[in-house]
Amino acid sequence: MSSAHRPIRELPDELVSQIAAGEVVERPASVVRELVDNALDAGATQVTVRLSAGGVRSIVVEDDGQGIPPEQLPLALKRHATSKIASLSDLEAVATMGFRGEALAAIASVAELAIASRTADAVHASRIDARSGELQAAARAQGTSVEVRELFFATPARRKFLKTDATELAHCLDAVRRHALVRPEVGFTVWHEGKLIEQWRGATPEQRIADVLGDEFIVQSRPVEGRGGAVRISGRVGLPDAARARADQQYAYVNGRYVRDRLIGHGARSAYEDVLHGNRQPSYVLFIDIEPQRVDVNVHPTKIEVRFRDSREVHQAVRHAVEAALAQSRAPVLAEAGAVAGLPEPPNAFLPRPSFSAPAWQPSVAGAQSSLGLQDLAVLYAQEPAPRWNAGPANGTAFVAPAAPAPATEADGWSMPASEAGGLSTPASAPGTWPLGRALAQLGGAYVLAENQQGLVIVDMHAAHERIVYERLKAAQGEATMAAQPLLIPATFAATPAEVATAEAQAEALSALGLDVAPLSPGVLAVRSRPAALPDADPVALARAVLAELAEVEASRVVQRARDELLATMACHGAVRANRMLTITEMNALLRDMERTERADQCNHGRPTWRQVTLKELDTLFLRGR
Repeated sequence: MSSAHRPIRELPDELVSQIAAGEVVERPASVVRELVDNALDAGATQVTVRLSAGGVRSIVVEDDGQGIPPEQLPLALKRHATSKIASLSDLEAVATMGFRGEALAAIASVAELAIASRTADAVHASRIDARSGELQAAARAQGTSVEVRELFFATPARRKFLKTDATELAHCLDAVRRHALVRPEVGFTVWHEGKLIEQWRGATPEQRIADVLGDEFIVQSRPVEGRGGAVRISGRVGLPDAARARADQQYAYVNGRYVRDRLIGHGARSAYEDVLHGNRQPSYVLFIDIEPQRVDVNVHPTKIEVRFRDSREVHQAVRHAVEAALAQSRAPVLAEAGAVAGLPEPPNAFLPRPSFSAPAWQPSVAGAQSSLGLQDLAVLYAQEPAPRWNAGPANGTAFVAPAAPAPATEADGWSMPASEAGGLSTPASAPGTWPLGRALAQLGGAYVLAENQQGLVIVDMHAAHERIVYERLKAAQGEATMAAQPLLIPATFAATPAEVATAEAQAEALSALGLDVAPLSPGVLAVRSRPAALPDADPVALARAVLAELAEVEASRVVQRARDELLATMACHGAVRANRMLTITEMNALLRDMERTERADQCNHGRPTWRQVTLKELDTLFLRGR
């Protein structure tokens, strides 16, 4: 009989469970995730996971939670049986990890499963075998043990899709790691083939992150704390310098539940837009707390996806919190350094002052290279501090000792001891008075060398100045609208219904970008203007790209990103160029401006602006102390 003529029939329970298992149980790590969820919901303070053959042959999850009464063990194996919700209102405000009541039944349909559990008031533990349903006495302390053997034995075709034992083990470890990061008060232990391979004892949230991701992550990250509306963000975000080739260290949690959410990922990634180089991926651990009623966790059988009632609010909260954490340079803020040094804050001396002429948003950087405006520096730098070495030619790398160094003044923090009247000058105090130190010389026409308390600072002067100019331009331009260039002949194109709807709904945002895109006839859009700053851009391709982005991202963000890209181009052209010889005064002014500029550790393209070489590293390089 062909499938077209088969009668409608009710599927047997076992087949229904196996179909459900296809959604819930993808691989051994899926089983580990579901069983650890149950252990945490039971109030466990210690969870132990024992694996064999990467979890394919055996998975045992033990906890010290409240346990399951013996009379409820048979019910625990039934589909859609749970103690966690009882009504729609419970579902809409669910706060537990599990709630669907189908994991154990789904697992039992594709593997051999047994549960042993004991409550605090029970004389002994009870054990039930899912295949036979037999209930018998067992020995164990309070808590629950779930044993799963021969995963997919009942569906051998699915077993063929599993990877090597090592790969499956890695996925199981990652499943436990995700739980460990968000529940620092709970201890986790993982064994494989009888050997202890991972253990995390109960700890503070900060220590748990260090234990799971390593001390290096703590060093190369910053804490995040922020609130936007009803959304609270906390955790840690990796520095741009610590970005990775793969997105394998990105952990996001909503109300304690690990999720993979495009909205959260996009919000975090957008905060790194102009500080990451190329396709590098940021690292982060983000905890998002929101009222349960404002998020739907019943979206996917694995509970790894969620849907927010106000997605824009969550996106903005994530982006702003991460941006705030990344804004401060690795060098301490200038005000704190100035307080330590007892020196006044230097003026904004190094930067060319951006000026905008009509039409707006057209780069005007002529003369930027010669307009450094250093006349105000006399307040702080009455005389240039005598460099330890004089720089050679711009295209060279040699340094020549000065025949007669210029005298330094107390305003510079330098003095010349009488015993060294004919030699090089020495600092009156430690050379790290300023976070990025005091300028020594220029190398190869491209780098500024400075000395601070840690050792040697090397600054890419073009990259550093580019970031400074960029941040100043952003602050000066504010919310100005981009100038539009009318087209003599409108460019038309056949548009999809989604493109037409977006053009009509986002007309204001398009206008702010210098684009006039409107329906000409059903299914046809006409582009009547494009940004004046992009005179060579294909108007149709540009319009389509902007419409696609407006359909995915909030309009204000698209407008802001476009503005920033144009300003980044202006900053690149307006920054000091390589082979431009700077005086020591100019170098010091550049260092001071870097110390007070947000995101000064990277240029607009994500390249580093400075590097620290410590005295210890220099000693190692020259084999000192060996």
